[in-house]
Amino acid sequence: MARFFTRDRFGRPQFLAGSLLLIFLAQALWLDYAELHQAEAEGLNGLGPAELVNLTAGWRQLRGGGIAGTPYPDPPGTLPAEISTDLANYDTQRSPLLALVTAAPLLLLPKRMTESSSSTWWRWLLRIPFLAVGVFLGASLWYVARRLCGNHGGFLALTLYCFSPNMLQAAAVWHTDPDILAAWGCFGTIFTSIAVAHTLYAPREVILWNWRRVVLLGVSLAIAVGSQFSLVIVAPVALAFMLYVAPIRRGSATTIWIAACVLAILILSATYFFHFFTFIEALRHASFWGVDWHNFKVLAVYRNAGTQILRSCPALIFFLPAVLAAYAAWPRVRYFGNTAPLLVAVLMLALNLAHPHGAANVFLVASIPFLFIFISGVLADLMETRLRQLVMACVWGLVGAYVIRSLSALARIPIG
Repeated sequence: MARFFTRDRFGRPQFLAGSLLLIFLAQALWLDYAELHQAEAEGLNGLGPAELVNLTAGWRQLRGGGIAGTPYPDPPGTLPAEISTDLANYDTQRSPLLALVTAAPLLLLPKRMTESSSSTWWRWLLRIPFLAVGVFLGASLWYVARRLCGNHGGFLALTLYCFSPNMLQAAAVWHTDPDILAAWGCFGTIFTSIAVAHTLYAPREVILWNWRRVVLLGVSLAIAVGSQFSLVIVAPVALAFMLYVAPIRRGSATTIWIAACVLAILILSATYFFHFFTFIEALRHASFWGVDWHNFKVLAVYRNAGTQILRSCPALIFFLPAVLAAYAAWPRVRYFGNTAPLLVAVLMLALNLAHPHGAANVFLVASIPFLFIFISGVLADLMETRLRQLVMACVWGLVGAYVIRSLSALARIPIG
């Protein structure tokens, strides 16, 4: 135990990162407080239409009343637009994972309290899983960025994340779907696959030594696909990265990838409570692609995507052009640690353009952490040049202005 609590694991960087994550959590809690306080003042339950459907379906499944979305018991056409169904009323976008995560906290309460319409405080419980996932994603982002880019890159990526309006909104489920779960699964799948591939160079028994990472890869993939079926695209992307990183151990990499996919399928079937016929039928109705190529011909789609990207982090209006120019002009920053997150971010943004409104936001939210990793990596490299002092002054000055702007916008949100 003493070897675990070392200065390398719990030192000043970890304390500062934890402080930033607590600030992120406080902001998300403020958003939830503002929404629920206003709803209580207006005599509403504080739940959006899609959240109410997920809660009802998940609670019904937990109480043995049928698997969520296979199909919904509601009459066709009565569900909110955020819930995508086919003619058989099956959910075509998501597994029961999201519904179960939404409803699971209610298991902690006595039955009389969940049935009380006058009790509003328990609605906070519904947000706890997604607030936790928001913190976990931030911690994962910091860990990866710090390993790739050093302390400066790690703290830059985490600061951009902790004050990102889109990430705060997703974690707080503030007038939006809880896409933070899909983003965490996507991020974990990509970077766990890269980490697994790097360990293949060690002279050890591959599967036995990597079993923890194999499990983590399978869990991440299950979370991503279970949150949004079309995120199955991350599976072949993860395999491609593994084969690229470990070209001399491609057989082992493929074996690990197959093992992780099998585990992901088992975990997904668990969200259907191992009703395998229902599971197979749900997959038959699922939409794993859903791309509309005509969207690429519409100029308004690009304009809207650009607005959404800048809204996710207003500082990108300065950082993104500068970083892309540096990446194009300076060969030193075009290495795998910077290129991999850039490629994934571009892929996610392209899928954001190509998908209809229901699934588009998932890809946008999933792309943001990869953008932050890419930006932090290039800027961390620029901080190591002869212009170190100038670059650091510009970067942290812009970050400071970004933080102030985000906090001031948060303070203007009405609370009823």
